[in-house]
Formats: sequence, C-alpha cells, structure tokens
Amino acid sequence: MNVSQLFVRCLENEGVRFIFGVPGEENLDLLDALADSTQIRFVTTRHEQGAAFMANVYGRLSTYPGVCLATLGPGATNLVTGVADAHLDRAPVVAITGQAALTRVFKESHQYLDVLRLFAPITKWNARVEVPETVPEIVRKAFRLARLEKPGATHIELPEDVAAMPVAAEPMPVRRTTYPAARPESIARAADVLRAARRPVILAGNGVIRRRAAPALREFAHRLRVPVATTFMGKGVIDARDPLALPALGLRGAASTAPRFDDADLVIAVGYDLVEWPPAVWNGRQQKTILHIDSSAAEVDRHYLPAAEVVGEIGDNLIALANEMGEWTVCEEEPATRNTLLAELQRYSTDDAFPVKPQRIVHDLRVALGDDDLLISDVGVHKLWLATRYPAALPNTIVIANGLASMGITVPGAVAAKLVHPERKVVAVCGDGGFLMTAQELETAKRLGVAIVVVVLVDQRYGVIALNQQRRFGRTFGVAFTNPDFAAYAAAFGLPGFAVQAASDFLPTLRRALALDEPALIAVPIDSSTLPELPTEAPVQQV
Repeated sequence: MNVSQLFVRCLENEGVRFIFGVPGEENLDLLDALADSTQIRFVTTRHEQGAAFMANVYGRLSTYPGVCLATLGPGATNLVTGVADAHLDRAPVVAITGQAALTRVFKESHQYLDVLRLFAPITKWNARVEVPETVPEIVRKAFRLARLEKPGATHIELPEDVAAMPVAAEPMPVRRTTYPAARPESIARAADVLRAARRPVILAGNGVIRRRAAPALREFAHRLRVPVATTFMGKGVIDARDPLALPALGLRGAASTAPRFDDADLVIAVGYDLVEWPPAVWNGRQQKTILHIDSSAAEVDRHYLPAAEVVGEIGDNLIALANEMGEWTVCEEEPATRNTLLAELQRYSTDDAFPVKPQRIVHDLRVALGDDDLLISDVGVHKLWLATRYPAALPNTIVIANGLASMGITVPGAVAAKLVHPERKVVAVCGDGGFLMTAQELETAKRLGVAIVVVVLVDQRYGVIALNQQRRFGRTFGVAFTNPDFAAYAAAFGLPGFAVQAASDFLPTLRRALALDEPALIAVPIDSSTLPELPTEAPVQQV
C-alpha cells in the first residue's frame, strides 16, 4: 500500500461519498487510488472554484464535510474563493491539494507556492503530509476540526513524492462529538435576565440549523410566546407562516427597518454568528440586553456584550431554559408582523410589469417549490429580495451565502444540493453577473444528469453596485456589460433553455423546467432598480 491508497482508505473511513475537483500532475497517484474506490465518487468539475463551491454547499446541507481536490499552484489558488466562503459561512469543508516533491519545496521551483501560508487565513487548520505514517492522524484531524463548532474549512497538502511512498498504517476510529448541557447556574442566570425583559425578541442564526435545534427553538418560542426573527442564513428554523415568525434580517441599514428590533429590550441570540448580521446595526447605541445561547462562547464585540451566556448543545439548553421559566410568557399585544411580507408577495402575484419585478419572481418561486425543495441564491440584488421575502418553511431549504458572500456559488452549489437530496427539486437563482462566473459547471450538471433548474435574472449590470453608486454619486460607472443569448448558451451544452418574454410566462416555464429529468436554464429580464425595504402597513391576507 502506498500513501495515496492509505489516504483514500482514510477518506472512506470518514464516510466521504463525493470528491469535487480537477485532476493535475501532482495528484496523479491520489487519483489513481480513488479510481479503485467503490465508495467515493470523484466529480470532475470545470474549474476548481466550482469544486470548492460544491464542497461548500455539500457540507452546509449535509452538515458533514464536503471535499474538494486540486493540484498545486494555480489549482490551489483557484480553490481559494470557495474555501474562504466556507470559512465565513461556517460550512464544513476539507480541501486537498497536491504539491511539488519535498526535494524542491524549500527553494524556488516551477509552480511552487507556499500553499499552507496561502490557506492559513481562510481555514481552521491545515497541514502538509511529510511522513507517510501520519496520514491517518492528519485526515482524522482535518475532518474533526472542519465539523466542530464553529465549522469551517481545513486543508491537507500532499506532495507528489510522498503520495507514492510505501506505508503500513490503518485509518483511525471516527468518534462523534456531542456538546454538553450548560451548567445549571448558567440556565438560572439566563432565566433571571429573561424574566426582567418586557419586549424580548429571538434572533436565530445558522447555528440553530447546524446543531439541528430548530424543533427545540420552535418549542421554546411557543412556550414563552417570544417572536422569532432569523438571519438570512437561519431562514426556515421557524416556518414563515408561524404567528411568531418575524422577517429575516441581514440588511446593513438601520435596525429600525427590522420590526420588533428597534424597541426590543432583550435580544435572545440563538446560534447567531456576527458575520450574519453585524451587531452594530441592531445594537448601535449598545442599549439592548443580550442573552447568548450557542454551542460556543460569544465573540468579542463592543456591540455584543451578553448579560448571560448559555453555552452547550443548543436544543437541550433551550428546553432546559423553557423549563426553568415555568409559566412565564411574553404579554403579546401587537399584531404579528410577518403577514406584511407575505401580503406583499400576494399583491405582486399578478403584476405584469416587464422586466419582471423581483416580488413577482419570489412569489412564483414559492408557488412552484414545495416546503422541502431547495433554493440556492447567488449574490446580487435578487439575493436581498429572496433573503427578506422568500417564505422558508424548513431549515436548509434556502442556501444564502452571507459570510464572505461570494458571487458564483449557485450553479455548482445546485449540483451539490441535488447530490445531497436527489429526491427534492433544486433551483439556482443567480444574476447574469454571478452566473457567468461559474457557468461552465452546466457541463458538470449535464454530465452527472442532475435535474437542476438555473434561473438567470438578466439586467446587464452589477445591480447592487449600480444602485449604491447612484445613491452616493448620482451616476454609475464600470457596472454595465452585455450578455450572450442565455437560452442558446444552455443549448450549446445540450440543455433546454428558455427565454421568458412576459411576467406571466415565468411560473409556467419554471414548472415545465422542474418537470424535466435533466438540467435546464431559464433567462428572465428583471427590474433591479430597487432594493427591498420592510413594509409598515397593517397585515392583510397572506399567501
């Protein structure tokens, strides 16, 4: 057995089912070992960035590390954006790169870069395999750290000469980690803080999804009758139709645009990560009391100073705190605010303006998709509309990149989503700018036969930047571009392509594409002239 064969056995031992990547000369031995695996499927991508995004979304939806593979030098540098996105979105990812032989990594050499130093700021941990017998420990540590809270990316570098060395070793046992319940005094302190509140609100983040604590959160909220807002990455931990559900939050404007946050005296932050929505936005005057409930201690920020911290398994601690509170509930006299956003979608359901209004797009997507179907959003004006308006019912049914917030995640992300959940419908929504950054992965989707639908929203500009330029300077610069015929572009890959010519065409076209047993693309001209603001009118009929 050589090092590459042992490496693959260790990956199989970790339960790896897919590796996304691009072959290279320096990972030939590893690829040859993968060819003999009956458990791991190697997914050849058309760009290393696509491989990293696939691993990213795979890790986020499965909660187990996605794996991406590249060679040295340019292959490794092409992974950086997707790995960095996983790092800030807390998605478990293990990146593997080839490297030059040990005989030349200490000197100037063809294609050699210090990849360990390159990846250090965007990973939780990374290491080079230099001694064959260390492979089991290095692989086990990479997967363990990638998954431990807060999850993120790790990196293993395998030099080409080490990859071919003989070795006698075995994979290490895989033992899962559970998080303890908080100490009773922490629960008691949190209960005291909660009892003193008059206008509490829950801010639920992506950590609730990662720790599978959504059922406990819903029970906690209903027992205490506390309204729940989620971050963009926490959407679905409470059903948007729930009477206690508030709009998702994440815009960087004033907190006064967030119902119940402007006047809340206590924010119960559950599984909330500061990269999801800066506390300076919603606690700018540092006047709010904060209760921190998470699997890890609070990050240091002068706008985020918890009066109490409950650290441990989120779901268990929410139920323990609810039990400690006894019969205490919030006296809710205001009408629920969640209906205002649902009502807005209803009003735009028959809006025939063309280019299509974002609200009409969101409405039609919600009508076409079931509660457990998957929506992957790219970054742009449409992301803000989907993040604030799309009414998610279940956790991890809408994937929004909001840490690094990189463009280009949707097409490769949708491929990974379909591999994780082949029984569900998967729609990728992207702008024309983000789409062409990773559009080559349509060929990967075609080759794999994954039935995803890519919705390209066409406005021929980088819309968010254009709007911000117009607001600040009264003009735009450097944001306009032209596009190919997107339907013809899809056809060039052998895929069905549809060009929407009227607002009323989108929903039937989407349904037609979703019924196909192959990838498809829909191009939709969109009105990107406005950004979303939260409505203030009284609630009316919901969708």
